[in-house]
Amino acid sequence: MTENIFPNKRWLVIPTSITNSIDFSQVEESSIDTLRLSIDETETFVKYPVTVVTASYTQSWYDPQTQTTQSYIIEAGTYGRPSIYSPEYPEYLYPEILELLATPFWTNPITGSISL
Repeated sequence: MTENIFPNKRWLVIPTSITNSIDFSQVEESSIDTLRLSIDETETFVKYPVTVVTASYTQSWYDPQTQTTQSYIIEAGTYGRPSIYSPEYPEYLYPEILELLATPFWTNPITGSISL
């Protein structure tokens, strides 16, 4: 399997029927016109950066107005997913999306001979 050289990036495969719901300010594609489609044009994907917090921790800061220390807990999890994200759609890491995009569903096989 390919090395995951983009550990803080995810790819979300979605049906093309919902592309009008994509907020392009939240993903790395710029418009519907820049989306890659499956061969049958029923699926596409968006990519986006995420922040992965592997363990919960407490974030504290001093509030000079109240002269008190404030704090809150950052829970472990994956943050930064776009509003189009839903667990019903598959989310992929880099090696996984490369494997998926190499299938005949996403890439037409080369036929015939190639001249060099």
